[in-house]
Amino acid sequence: MSKQNKERIDKMAQETMQAVQLTGPCETSEMKPTTVAKPVLKKGYVLIKVKAFGVNESEVTSRKGQSSSDFTYPRILGIEGAGVVAEVNPGSSLKVGQKVATMMGGMGRAIDGSYAEYTLVKEANVIPLETNLPWKVVGALPEMLQTSYGSLVEGLHLQKGNVVFIHGGSSTVGLMATVVAKMMGATVITTTRHEDKLAILKKFGADYALLDNDDLYKEIKQIAPQGVDKMLELVGFSALFNDLKLIHQGGYACFTGALDGQWTFNNFSPFMIPTGVFLTSYAGEAKDLPAKAFNKVLAEIAKQDLQVPIAKVYHGLAEVGQAQANLESGKFIGKHVVVLDEN
Repeated sequence: MSKQNKERIDKMAQETMQAVQLTGPCETSEMKPTTVAKPVLKKGYVLIKVKAFGVNESEVTSRKGQSSSDFTYPRILGIEGAGVVAEVNPGSSLKVGQKVATMMGGMGRAIDGSYAEYTLVKEANVIPLETNLPWKVVGALPEMLQTSYGSLVEGLHLQKGNVVFIHGGSSTVGLMATVVAKMMGATVITTTRHEDKLAILKKFGADYALLDNDDLYKEIKQIAPQGVDKMLELVGFSALFNDLKLIHQGGYACFTGALDGQWTFNNFSPFMIPTGVFLTSYAGEAKDLPAKAFNKVLAEIAKQDLQVPIAKVYHGLAEVGQAQANLESGKFIGKHVVVLDEN
């Protein structure tokens, strides 16, 4: 090994950064920034300087030690992030200083995530961005946009003119799905269990904002007597099989979320699916959100033709714990976003 290469490796080994790294289950008050080794670039990966990231329910689950077997400690949480490219390998399609977003791909679970000044992710999971929007807006988008876009396009094959029922519409994915579905030219029926949130659903473009109560199915039948074309299930298995009855033959249902916490169903029979109705699911990755689609959404936001559902913005890693606490409280509607650098 040459002296120059050895000096370079020694320098990298000494470089550190600030991150919220968990060594075991903890309370939100224990989520404090600490000094850790800065990731070292490796083949097939990109080093990103994190500017902002959203806080998600799955990260709350991980903090509590309730994640599935792919999660291990110690771990830097964060399944999504937005920032600028800090380092790339020779031949990369990305350039240092380029604005990017990333999400999923094991972030914050199998590999360290975005609750840090830098994150190292596979280049295949990086989306190049063209925008001058504030980082608090860009940082709110990656995971909820990828999930809502993937559900509507990959899961439901949503088309212009479709009537889509979004069950669980006041969740962040539900709100973003409403925004994207309207952008695609669909008619949106969406729901909330809280009357005071109906106006928010309308604000984000819902054609019909309904209370999720005993009259819900009757009201939807009045709106779409022949049945809806597409249905996005975000509530869970407690509602899925009743919701399937609202879809006409040839229509699609996509199971994406379980706000009720019920992800599985005992004694399932295929005959529980109505004849001619297609039941799909969505649990995709960054590849399902093309850069063209992401940048189109950013452009529409810049023109103020689209709104981003942001609940609250936090500043610096020291406020990550508060962001998780507020998310867990259920008192807010929209995305909780942590900004590390405004520039």
